[in-house]
Amino acid sequence: MPKRPTRRSLPGLLLSLLLVAACSSNPVTAPPPTIPPAQPAVSPAVSQRPAGTVQPLTGPATGAVFDAATGLLVVLRPGADEQAPAAVNLVRAAGRVPDALELPGPATSLTGDGEGVVYLSGRGGYFTVDLATRRISRVDVDDAPVDFTAIARRDDGTLLLGSAEGAVHMLAADGERTAARSKIFARVDAIVTQGDTAVVLDRGQTSVTTIGPDGKPRYALRAGQGTTTLAADPRGPVLAADTRGGQLLVYSVDPLILRQAYPVPQAPYGVAGAGGFAWVSQTATNTVVGYDLATGIPVEKVRYPTVQQPDTLAFDDKSDTLYVVSGTGGGVQVVEHAARRR
Repeated sequence: MPKRPTRRSLPGLLLSLLLVAACSSNPVTAPPPTIPPAQPAVSPAVSQRPAGTVQPLTGPATGAVFDAATGLLVVLRPGADEQAPAAVNLVRAAGRVPDALELPGPATSLTGDGEGVVYLSGRGGYFTVDLATRRISRVDVDDAPVDFTAIARRDDGTLLLGSAEGAVHMLAADGERTAARSKIFARVDAIVTQGDTAVVLDRGQTSVTTIGPDGKPRYALRAGQGTTTLAADPRGPVLAADTRGGQLLVYSVDPLILRQAYPVPQAPYGVAGAGGFAWVSQTATNTVVGYDLATGIPVEKVRYPTVQQPDTLAFDDKSDTLYVVSGTGGGVQVVEHAARRR
């Protein structure tokens, strides 16, 4: 029968454990473990006529934001490579050819203030676009020569930039300096805001993390099996598409809680939401589905065929207009009165 450790042997045991711990890597400073980020499905050719109308684009798009003040959908089109200048297209719901503005450099993500100004992340800083005058300005962030990959704006006007190296920069009031910096991510792939709280998506860690008004991390949760996109309802939850796991994830923000997880097959990717309604695109079938979230579980209300590769969604809840933006240059689909059952 094995002997019990005596009281005298405990100090030696504790010393051994401390030595082992001292030889281990520091979990705070070590790179976070990651998995290969999920991707949208490669969409098939369009087999059904897309609902609504389709306006042309001159190339693939990677992001879009609706501006309520001007009634414009602003679509980001990256350059031919990472060093080439990007462009934005300005789309109106009424069927007129979108205007195009070329930026003086590459851009990776965009957000807006809803009052006529759009912000786009780039290397070492960001661009601002005045939609009324079409004026484009470049703002450099001091001491931040990094590739910014995500951008968001809080209700108090504060801008947040996420980087490829895994840091979130909360900018000072002048928009030119970093007031707070949190480097806890493998890479910052998306940021959305709810009031003065930000939610950060790291695809490699498939995690969502909240950043408080002081610029410091608050709560973090694992997000499905491979979450790829985020969207914030201005008066409701934060939505996420778990593309690998085939789910729509619905979060409350303060504190960060997963409220709903609902199966959405066929490689969900694009998400948008407003007024308790969630839109999710199914990239494997060129489809977009609208869900009512009011009952505590998503309830499908409408479903539409889309343009090819429906990677990006935006929604104007005032006019009930859904925008579906193709990731392969198939144009911008405009579905008016979208949430109404047809």
